[in-house]
Amino acid sequence: MKQNVRNTAVEVLLKIEQNQAYSNLLLNQSIQKANLSQKDVGLLTELVYGTVQRKNTLDYLLEPFVAKGLKKLEKWVLVLLRMSLYQMVYLDKIPDHAIINEAVEIAKKRGHKGISGMVNGVLRRIQREGTADLSELTHDEERLALQYSMPEWLVQRWITQYGLDNAEKMCAANMEPAPVTGRVNSMRSSREKVLQSLHDEGIEGSNGGLSPDAIKLKKGTLSHSSAFKEGYVTIQDESSMLVARALNPSSNEKILDACAAPGGKTTHIAELLNNTGEVTALDLHPHKVKLIQEQAERLGLTNIKTEALDSRKACEKFSVSSFDRILVDAPCSGFGVIRKKPDIKWSKKEEDIHRIAEIQMQILDKVAELLKPGGTLLYSTCTVDKEENDEIADAFLKHHPDFEWDKSFNERLPETLQPYLKPAEAQVQILPHYFNSDGFYLACFKKKTTTGGETRC
Repeated sequence: MKQNVRNTAVEVLLKIEQNQAYSNLLLNQSIQKANLSQKDVGLLTELVYGTVQRKNTLDYLLEPFVAKGLKKLEKWVLVLLRMSLYQMVYLDKIPDHAIINEAVEIAKKRGHKGISGMVNGVLRRIQREGTADLSELTHDEERLALQYSMPEWLVQRWITQYGLDNAEKMCAANMEPAPVTGRVNSMRSSREKVLQSLHDEGIEGSNGGLSPDAIKLKKGTLSHSSAFKEGYVTIQDESSMLVARALNPSSNEKILDACAAPGGKTTHIAELLNNTGEVTALDLHPHKVKLIQEQAERLGLTNIKTEALDSRKACEKFSVSSFDRILVDAPCSGFGVIRKKPDIKWSKKEEDIHRIAEIQMQILDKVAELLKPGGTLLYSTCTVDKEENDEIADAFLKHHPDFEWDKSFNERLPETLQPYLKPAEAQVQILPHYFNSDGFYLACFKKKTTTGGETRC
């Protein structure tokens, strides 16, 4: 069975390499098709995520042992060597001889005798000679990039934006497994009751440390629980849970969630409204809108209205000053969730950040006029890049004199976050090592009650 697991891992890794597909989606599909035991699901997950996560480091360590260079190898041979080396270097429980033997068997079945001989020779030479010592690298960018398996250009950006110490802590945090956290549906239950319900099913957890709605799992699978299936809890990162609380919805208000899928923040807002008012949830893609609808149904929410619409065209659909509060949880580079989606760091390029930042400003510009005077506009991203965060907030205020920082924003955030807030502003950057959560950014603006300007919708 283990050989089957490794064959499956090679297939998933090859698809990721060839199609730039997301590892989590491919992995879930493969698990469903292969009908693996829980133990083998764990091994498959480890092999895929670990190999993707460490890709550039594995290539650096492999390169001296491949005579013609890695670029000359067929893609499936390269991913097989990466996966095998990952096990040899980073997994302790599997003996090298077993790893090598299984790699050779896979090579025989997929290729020919020459390829299997080459795979055998490379891996046995690595076993004899060992790999390069990464701690001997002296250039900071290169050392961090290879020690923590990050693109060097991204490490350089983080050093420039946050300093060497924070950059290294972010890199290290991205190599740690993300905790599983859930958001309790406060409309229907409490953290204590949900934790007790989970305990009764053999699932252990505790209160979260950042969000008042959060629980953190210690043992078990939240999505398999009755509490999840019956709509008492939703899987969501703690940083993400801060958004709805920061938006501060009040009963019967009309709220726009401009970039809503898959619906975690939409449903949280709807819960805090206690099923009153109306949350209009937009997303560009119809299949993603369906995800929001499914979440709302599971949670028993009837105050969510969904629509497949580019939020940059929201002015064509909705009237000026028609919403009490607006959330723009903008599309972003996603560099705050690398540990959950390691593919991001390899698929994104520096020029993508500039392109995404332009889209973020376009969305804010278009939805701003839909907000009532005195209303709240919350901007959030799951990234840590200043070009998509602080700089967007500053540019928005510069180009929209009818908006100002929301002075009550800081009061709505938990005590543990207060050291990271600036008194004169209404924005916060959460880095992944602060609270063992996703990297996340929030900025909150208030629309002045007397603008004196013309609307642009």
